[in-house]
Amino acid sequence: MRENNVRNIWAGGGYVVNAWLAIPNSFSAEQMAHTPFDSVTVDMQHGMVDFQAAVPMLQAISTTDKTPLARVPWNDPIPIMKILDAGAYGVICPMVNNRAEAERFVGACRYAPDGYRSLGPPRGVLYGGPDYVERANDTVLTFAMIETEEAMGNLDEIMSTPGLDAIYVGPNDLSLSLGYRPSPDPSEPAVLEAIETIAQAAERNGVVASIHCASGDMVKRMVARGYRFCTIANEIRLMAMKAAEEVAVAREND
Repeated sequence: MRENNVRNIWAGGGYVVNAWLAIPNSFSAEQMAHTPFDSVTVDMQHGMVDFQAAVPMLQAISTTDKTPLARVPWNDPIPIMKILDAGAYGVICPMVNNRAEAERFVGACRYAPDGYRSLGPPRGVLYGGPDYVERANDTVLTFAMIETEEAMGNLDEIMSTPGLDAIYVGPNDLSLSLGYRPSPDPSEPAVLEAIETIAQAAERNGVVASIHCASGDMVKRMVARGYRFCTIANEIRLMAMKAAEEVAVAREND
């Protein structure tokens, strides 16, 4: 089976810098995959991406050695199983608040006896290789999103779920749930304390701490806090930021 490079980076003690795709287009996905990211995530929750758009995006990512991942719309086995069958090598699941929800998520990603994933990975085999079914449980990654006050009260229960590889912090929802203004780069002490607490719990439970970041600078700060998988914004935000920067330069003499 094709190796999961995210797992390899973690095994070597490194951290992953992840790209995030919200535009439902295979060419922009291919372009992002040809930049120096380690992995590329198709966002089917808040991105403008449905399953029919996600498949050619995964195919475009396959033109590179970047690990293809996806965030599903919800903790529902149907989209989870379908995107894995389409060749995603990992799933990020939103709003996991307790042990039962974590078990439901992980089970949908694993074939029996480790879970209840249905067998039939048409593109998974094409991308992963003929031994996909035998090795998928040890290759596909599971990320449970920690982004609510309820989840903060259940960190050890969630993170000790068998088969869970990583947690993923959504700073906007976490800030909102804790009673603060949403921010992709929080500065509220209570939110920063929560982010630190999550990283400590991840280390304690042997799972990888992951987080969505607003910038490369935030990635550096989060890596220093123990996070080993960090996303930089998304391609829409990066495009808009660069466009605004260049327009500002063009108008310096106005």
